[in-house]
Amino acid sequence: MKEPTLKILVVEDEPEQRSLITKMLAANGYQTKSAESVEEAILSIKSDHPDLVFSDWKLGQLSGMDLLNYVRRDHPDMGFIIATAYGTITHAVDAMQAGADDYLAKPYQRQSLLLAIEKVAKSIVLKQQNRMLASQLSQQEEMVGLVGKAPCMQKVYTRVQRVSSTDATVLIGGESGTGKELAARALYQLSARNNKPFIAINCGAISENLAEAELFGAEKGAFTGATALKIGKLEAANGGTIFLDEIGELPLLLQTNLLRFLQEGVISRLGQNGEIKLDVRVIAATHRDLQYEVAEGRFREDLYYRLNVVPIHMPPLRDRQEDIGRLVEHFLKLHANQYNHTPSTLSASTMKQLLDYPWPGNVRELANRIERFVLLGDEEEMVEELSRQPKTINTNEFSLPDSGIQWEEFEKSCLEQAMNRHQGNRTKAAKFLGLTYKAFLYRLEKYQLV
Repeated sequence: MKEPTLKILVVEDEPEQRSLITKMLAANGYQTKSAESVEEAILSIKSDHPDLVFSDWKLGQLSGMDLLNYVRRDHPDMGFIIATAYGTITHAVDAMQAGADDYLAKPYQRQSLLLAIEKVAKSIVLKQQNRMLASQLSQQEEMVGLVGKAPCMQKVYTRVQRVSSTDATVLIGGESGTGKELAARALYQLSARNNKPFIAINCGAISENLAEAELFGAEKGAFTGATALKIGKLEAANGGTIFLDEIGELPLLLQTNLLRFLQEGVISRLGQNGEIKLDVRVIAATHRDLQYEVAEGRFREDLYYRLNVVPIHMPPLRDRQEDIGRLVEHFLKLHANQYNHTPSTLSASTMKQLLDYPWPGNVRELANRIERFVLLGDEEEMVEELSRQPKTINTNEFSLPDSGIQWEEFEKSCLEQAMNRHQGNRTKAAKFLGLTYKAFLYRLEKYQLV
């Protein structure tokens, strides 16, 4: 099926042949213009930008090959068909290798020309669609704040795209500062629920006494101080999405209530006899190893499997070093716009230090450092702080013993030594080991060192 609005430029130096071709194409619904030379064709392309060029090979002093080279250099998505004289198959081969979409050997039949144009027209439409989809994806990534082209991030984008249009429950894992909430917001913004509420709640930031009312709501008089009806976060998110950050911190009692909601889609407010049916998509996130928490009896196994329908792992920044430069550029522009500053640049030596730094705080740490630089303009301070950070082990100087090691004993010993060296100061010990404070506390709890 031909494209009725396709604009075709016919380039032919013989007037009668040129007129015949343009009339034939116009009769089949195409918009046509013509040129008798390469020079005239280039001027026409610059002024009118056709979708497809149909050119003869022999065009006075220049050739259709010269025109093809110009088109592929300056208009790579423009269709191009070349007509070659009978017996000059080498011309056709050269043209195809140079990027022609098709060729016709002269003399050709009317039907052969129309079929070739239809085929290239379909190819042009596909190119336009692919370019539009790529542009949309780029806009979506920018919109949701996910930045990066490392292979591990491409896996994240692919998974987010595949499940964003569904109501599947998603569990986002990864270290603190890797962008788990950004991934959750991406799932929301690319979904059909993006015009409904997005409610985020940090399960580790609410007191255990108030957690049930905060999440499920409470009737008036349900507990001391409940002087009015309280709508919980789940009910507030009805029709939309709820993001349960640090789900591993949720008390066991609430884990049971959440499991019931995930299984049956109903909740009961604290102090309520009846049930409320809700339509809420659940996205959860954690920096903890929930399988380990299950084994330790701190997290319900059945809830873990209900949450882990579609897992998404946010990679640490040290595993995507090729994205650091892109992230730096992104945050420089972002914070310059935020504070109405002129965009700044960093020297090559500072960029090298940023690339070599282990980033224990991941993308959040990088964003904070760039924001401070935009505000203060003090590159020397940034360099000094980076140089003060603990260095990673030189693997050329460290090797595992042939007999192997007991990893958990080794990790526990490192934690104990760091705490002893810093007289029990957890903040300093975490910094010494290159861990975020949350990750350090998690490991202290894991080995019962708190």
